[in-house]
Amino acid sequence: MTNEQIIFNNSVVLMEEGIIGTTGRTFEVENDDGTKKTVREPEPIHTFAAWKSLGYQVQSGQKAVAKFPIWKHKNAGRRKNRKTGEEEATEEMLFLTDAFFFTRSQVEKIEE
Repeated sequence: MTNEQIIFNNSVVLMEEGIIGTTGRTFEVENDDGTKKTVREPEPIHTFAAWKSLGYQVQSGQKAVAKFPIWKHKNAGRRKNRKTGEEEATEEMLFLTDAFFFTRSQVEKIEE
C-alpha cells in the first residue's frame, strides 16, 4: 500500500469518527464484491514537512490530529567494498515509521 492510500484510508476513518471534517465533495467507490457506494471526501491532512513544502507552517502550539505509520524512504548512500576497496552505491531502504498529521485549520501561510 502506498503512502497516499494509507493517508486516505486513515483520513476516512478520522472523518467518520468526527476528528476531521469533509471537503463537501463526494465520490463513488467500488468494493471488492462489486457494490458501489457514495463516500464523502475527507479534508486533507499532511505531515509537518508536507505542509511546509506546500508553503504553510504549523501554527505554534498545535497538536497533531492523528499519528499513524507511513513508508519512509532512506537512501543509505555509498559504502566501501571490503574486498576491492572501491565505493559502491547502496540500495534504497523502505521502512514504516510513525508520522504526525495536521489539518488545514492548524496551519498558516508562510510569509515571504
